[in-house]
Formats: sequence, structure tokens, C-alpha cells
Amino acid sequence: MELRTLRYFVAVAEELHFGRAASRLHMSQPPLSRAIQQLESRLGAKLLDRSSAGVTLTPAGAVLLDEARALLDQADRLLARVATEAGAAVITVGILGDSSDPGATRLAAAYRRQHPEVEVRIREADLADPTCGLHAGLVDVALTRAPFDETGLTVRRLRADPVGALLRADDPLAGQDALKLSDLADRHWFRFPPATDPAWQSYWNGGQDRTGPVVRVVQECQQAVLWNGTVGMTLLGHEPAEGLTVVPLVDMEPSHAVVAWNEGDSNPLLRSFVRIAAAAYRG
Repeated sequence: MELRTLRYFVAVAEELHFGRAASRLHMSQPPLSRAIQQLESRLGAKLLDRSSAGVTLTPAGAVLLDEARALLDQADRLLARVATEAGAAVITVGILGDSSDPGATRLAAAYRRQHPEVEVRIREADLADPTCGLHAGLVDVALTRAPFDETGLTVRRLRADPVGALLRADDPLAGQDALKLSDLADRHWFRFPPATDPAWQSYWNGGQDRTGPVVRVVQECQQAVLWNGTVGMTLLGHEPAEGLTVVPLVDMEPSHAVVAWNEGDSNPLLRSFVRIAAAAYRG
């Protein structure tokens, strides 16, 4: 059984969608479907239930997913050790803005346990660069949030987080259980610099052109709200500064935490990083 086939299966099992898995693997859907069918035939077991409602794992598929992840982890660690002996034991990680995400904390601990010999260099980017230096060639991999220009990059979703409106605690809307974007239509919003990725800027401005102060870091966002009564969006899970509150936005798509890297980068340290990240953000 080839490791490549196991990687195909893990992608489908994690995405529970052949189209998304094919996109993640940078291949078309028909050969991916054939590979899974051949795997099922070889094992003599049905691994996935396919229906109009979607894809689900069978009991046999769930067992294979656990075993395949373990085997692929072992293979990646082996390749990483070889790379280390060859003198390539350095990886540069870009992190967006506030790096206190518990998923990132778990990732750091897990990566250190599995690769204690690897030097991990961290570059913390401000909110004006959602690729954390990937497009500029400054990092090997980025822990960031979509959406942004994915040209030349491979992006894997780690987790979806609901968002809310960041308001002063004494704002007339602060006492609401939930808000819609239309409730904030006539307000000033904090914005990112003009050269910021348009897809990123649009998402955090609720899909509209806004007026308001320009900010670059999380602390500036909070201070803009605190001092000026500006509004904006933040993650519901983020603890706001004193004097601020967050109210859920019911008509906004969640913010996706992602790991991103350059297409075609076969560095085994990077591949291991991505796999450990996926496990860490699952909690």
C-alpha cells in the first residue's frame, strides 16, 4: 500500500467531500475517486458511505483514518530526521497578529515534542499581510486566516470560528444578543491599509467599503474602538480589552483559521508541520 494512497484517503476522510479533497491534493476528482475505490477493493472493506447528503466514514474507514494518520506521521518524522542530518533543520513560521490561539499553543508543544532538533523561527505579521510573508518569501509556512490571494500557495483549513462586532461596552448596541451587518451600516469601521489584500479587507469590513481609522495590529483595532467609538469585527473567542465587548454577527460567515505554504514545497519538516497543525487545531 503506497503512502500516497493513504494521503488521498486521509484528505477525503478529513474533508468528507471529494471535491474539496481533490482541491487540497491539487488533482482532479476522477482519479481521486478511482484511488479510493481501488483502496477499498484491496482492503476488502467499504471505507466511505457516499450519498446525495455527502460522504461519511464507515467503522472500517474510521479505523483506517486513525492508523493512516499514525503511519503518515511516522513517515514524516523519518523524513524530517533525514533532513535534520542533512543540515536542513530550520523552519520559519509566520503567525498573524495575535498569536495567543490555543491551537497554536498546542501546535508549538506538539511540534517541539516530535522535532526537538528543529529550530523554529517565528515571524509575527501585522494585519495588513494575511499571508504572513509567504508571498514575499519571508517564511516557509503561515498560520493565518482566510480569505486572501492564494496564488502560488497551498491552503488547508484548520478550524472555523464565529465572529462578532467589536464595540465599546457603553455602545447603544452593546446590550444586544446578536447583530446584523445592517445594524452597523452607518458607523465608522477600523480598516486596514489601502494596499492590503482586497479579499481580506472585504471580509473584515463585512463586504462593504467603509470609512474610519486605518489600523495594522489587534491592539490598534481595540484602541480605535475604545477611543473613537469605531466598530469592527473580531473573533467571538477573543477576550476584548477592558471597556469593550463583542456581540455575535448572525449574517457573517465564520473566519477560517488556515495553514498555508508555497505550492510544490516538499520540505519534510513542512509536511510534518502541516499534519501536526491539523491535529492541534482539532483540539
